[in-house]
Amino acid sequence: MSDNKRLVWNEVAPQGAKAFYGIHHYITTSTDLPDELIHLIFLRVSQINGCAHCIDLHTRDLLKTMPIEKVVLVPVWAEAPHLFSDQYRAALAWAEEVTLVSETHASDEAYAAASAAFSPKDLVDLTIAIAAMNAFNRLGAPFRLPVKAKP
Repeated sequence: MSDNKRLVWNEVAPQGAKAFYGIHHYITTSTDLPDELIHLIFLRVSQINGCAHCIDLHTRDLLKTMPIEKVVLVPVWAEAPHLFSDQYRAALAWAEEVTLVSETHASDEAYAAASAAFSPKDLVDLTIAIAAMNAFNRLGAPFRLPVKAKP
């Protein structure tokens, strides 16, 4: 990795940042999705996209409510289904499906499973959360936002 300092995107484009943070505010304050589920989805999407800043941030958020034994297994949640509720598993599957949409094309099977686990409004809000985290990752990773983790 290069030592080149990257732009701090939210300082360079504060109005754009304000718009992004508006979506985040909606997700975290105006939906019926549990905070833990939101942070779980934010973490899983960030893991798929490889955004170190977001992985660090959302792991810390998730550890406030979820035991470390579960958090460390989020990348392989499907191999440890007993650790996550049916709804959480449906959300994780939908997060992967939507994040990898160029490969999955949001299959009818995945949509049916997500629809069975969430009300229409919650499914839309969940999908907004997934889309927003994907967008944040596409700023965090390219601009190499810092992590709080220390050596």
